[in-house]
Amino acid sequence: MRVVVQRSKEASVTVNGDVVGKIDHGLVLLVGITHTDTEQQVDFAADKIAHLRIFEDEQGKMNHSVLETGGQVLSISQFTLYGDCRKGRRPNFMEAARPEQAEPLYERFNQQLREKGLHVETGRFGQMMEVRLLNDGPVTLIVEA
Repeated sequence: MRVVVQRSKEASVTVNGDVVGKIDHGLVLLVGITHTDTEQQVDFAADKIAHLRIFEDEQGKMNHSVLETGGQVLSISQFTLYGDCRKGRRPNFMEAARPEQAEPLYERFNQQLREKGLHVETGRFGQMMEVRLLNDGPVTLIVEA
């Protein structure tokens, strides 16, 4: 599992011209699932991200998690995170899980975040989406499980 974590001041996702997910400050998560991922890895990643101390305290140090700041999450499925660009000019996506495997793990990931008390908005799995965000910092990290 690979998740790009972006601290955001605001973000939204649009499908076919309709806004299907929108948050104020919090995290934008681009979530990639590979064919060897398990529920345990999904649970680990959700816990890690919910508790990552990447929001600033009163002294300007990254000391608070999204849970502590009352932030929200915009979670976007992103199979292209497993694109292999080492050969040729067209990415190979063989390491990305098939939708029938990836979608339940993606849904579990989002549910795990919700169970920790986070408000989670999502895009639509398998759809073409437009993601807009105002990256805060910018702070962008990669979490792998």
